[in-house]
Parts: sequence; C-alpha cells; structure tokens
Amino acid sequence: MEKSFYAIFKTFFKVGTLLLGGGYVILPLLTSELVEKKKWITSDELCEFYAIGASLPGIIAANTAIFTGRKLLGFRGAVAAILGMILPAFLAIVLLASILHEIVDKPTVQHIFWGVGIGVITLLFLAVKEMWKKSVNDKLSYIIFIISLALALTQKVPLALIIIGALIFGIIWQKIEDKHNGGKVNE
Repeated sequence: MEKSFYAIFKTFFKVGTLLLGGGYVILPLLTSELVEKKKWITSDELCEFYAIGASLPGIIAANTAIFTGRKLLGFRGAVAAILGMILPAFLAIVLLASILHEIVDKPTVQHIFWGVGIGVITLLFLAVKEMWKKSVNDKLSYIIFIISLALALTQKVPLALIIIGALIFGIIWQKIEDKHNGGKVNE
C-alpha cells in the first residue's frame, strides 16, 4: 500500500478518532491498521515503537505515532502521523468543551461513558496480551515481570523507577549476551 503523507495522516486520523481511553489502548488499533490491513510494519516493530513510546515522557499514542511515521516516511511521515493522531482529540475537545457541562449529567451520556469504559477495558486487555506475547517469553523475562509486578503492587517504589530499572537491566543483559555470542548483534 502507498505510504504517502496523506495516507499516513488518514490512517492515524482514523486511529486517533477511535482512540478512547488513552495510549494503552492504541496497540490493538495500530496492529489492525498498520500490521494486518496495510502491512506497512511488522508486529515486532510496532511493539518496539510502543515500548519506546511508553518509556519516554509524553503521550504514549503521540510518541508511538511519531516513531511509526518516521519509519514509514521519515520526518514527513512523523509529522503526518502526529497530526493525524492528535487532530481528532483536539477537535473533540474544542467542540465538546462548550457543551460538556450541560450534557455530562444526563443519564444517556452516563450510559455512553459506561459503555466506553467497558470498551477501553477490552482494548487494554488486548494491548497487554499483545505485549505479553512479545515481551515475556523466557525464564529471565518471567522473573523480571514477577519482580516488577511485586514492586508495583507494594506501591513503595515509583513506577518510573521500576521501568528505568528494567530498562537498565535489559541493556546490561543484552551487552552480556552480545559478549557471550562473540559480539554478534541479536535480532
């Protein structure tokens, strides 16, 4: 499929329009659009962009869009992707800001929010499932997962430190593996 500025913008605009519940639900949407339908990138590449985007400051969806767009069409692709991703939310905020206080307490709107909440939970489950398949796949990753989960559940260690610790451990482990494999880079 064509990877033009407009095609990238249109694809990310569609995803941005469907993105309810924040950046954690973006993975199933982008997988459907970019990997399965358009075949622009692989599932592994998307998971890497998502992981990097989630570990950087800022909005996960925007970070992931920038990395993906850059992969597809360089700087122009990054601009197209980020514009497509943020424009629907911007327009929705501008349109709804003036009337939100009038409609938020209506029972119909409350039911809509409830339904959206259920949909977000489903998308979160799919995102976790996709990341699990790509990330937790050997004994060491299970151990890191269990340690990270235990630290997170105690709520005594900030989540940012857990992420940074896992990131540093991953870099060190990769260096050890590279040295053990005679300097060859693992793919």
